[in-house]
Amino acid sequence: MADTGPGPHVDDTERAALYRILALRRDCRHFTPGPRLPDDQLERLLRAAHQAPSVGMMQPWRFMRLSTPAWRTRLVPLVEAERQATARELGDRGAEFLRLKVEGIRDCAELLAVILAPDDGTVFGRRSMPAEMAWASAACAVQNLWLAARAENLGLGWVSMFDPVALARELDLPPGAKPFGLLCLGPVPAFYEAPMLEQEGWRRRAPLQDILWEPPAPPEPPAA
Repeated sequence: MADTGPGPHVDDTERAALYRILALRRDCRHFTPGPRLPDDQLERLLRAAHQAPSVGMMQPWRFMRLSTPAWRTRLVPLVEAERQATARELGDRGAEFLRLKVEGIRDCAELLAVILAPDDGTVFGRRSMPAEMAWASAACAVQNLWLAARAENLGLGWVSMFDPVALARELDLPPGAKPFGLLCLGPVPAFYEAPMLEQEGWRRRAPLQDILWEPPAPPEPPAA
């Protein structure tokens, strides 16, 4: 296939590989216990995260490596407290929820905290939505890390069940910094054939047509 424009060209094989990785990505909760990742591999993954786009190039993401047994032991109760609170909030589905595995903190090779840095005052692209664009930018970094991990045949699970104030206190974050997630990363016994919540009957992915909304008809131009 001929090159269609300037700059590095993506060929059909590379394109197919990207779409395959997108389809195979999973939120993993089951990990194979073992050693921490080699430093060069972890650096590749974090570099991929750091290549994410961000509004106004603000780059609000920060990562903290919490893979020691001491940190895992310290953080598990925070996640468990939120798991129990979530079950109470779910009412009739609470018992069903408690049967689901929601994290792999004890077993994953690496445990990372992703943190939203204190606001740096960026206005470009976020004047009207400053908080939303910071969160969205940090989420792009997590997605990059997720896809890079899958390309390395590693699983990643995003844990959002914690009290952010309590976790910020545990991590001794500076004023204005906010924890965004705990990321479980490492080898897995197997990748789920479908998203785990779908396999467990909790929820199904919406059909593509359900997320495509028709815009309203534009107003008629004023009479001349």
